[in-house]
Amino acid sequence: MTSTLQTFDVAVSVQPGRAVVAVTGELDMDTCPQLAAATDALDLADQRLTVDLSHVTFMDCAALHQLLALRRRALDQHGRLELSAIPDHALRMLDHTGTRHLFTLCPRRIPAPAPPDRIHGGR
Repeated sequence: MTSTLQTFDVAVSVQPGRAVVAVTGELDMDTCPQLAAATDALDLADQRLTVDLSHVTFMDCAALHQLLALRRRALDQHGRLELSAIPDHALRMLDHTGTRHLFTLCPRRIPAPAPPDRIHGGR
């Protein structure tokens, strides 16, 4: 039996007025703390934060909780949260939980501004 190692990564790119957080891998109860650490370091006051989910292979309820908490933080700081290139499996979760309407969804991937500040997480 061959086992494949699942990798998780969070890459953060910041420009004035905008930040892009690109997530790769499984976003779940084991990896959400890494996303939280990356986003907690960001000042969301009057900023647009885009979370690129195009390379997320799995999301669980912990991921939804993390995204809802991030949305609340952005709103509290007069910022804006967008979810970009959200995979079908994640859209189904938002639909099943009745939370899709709470998020601004961008259908395509938003390119990250250069140069990126990278925060890596491994699993």
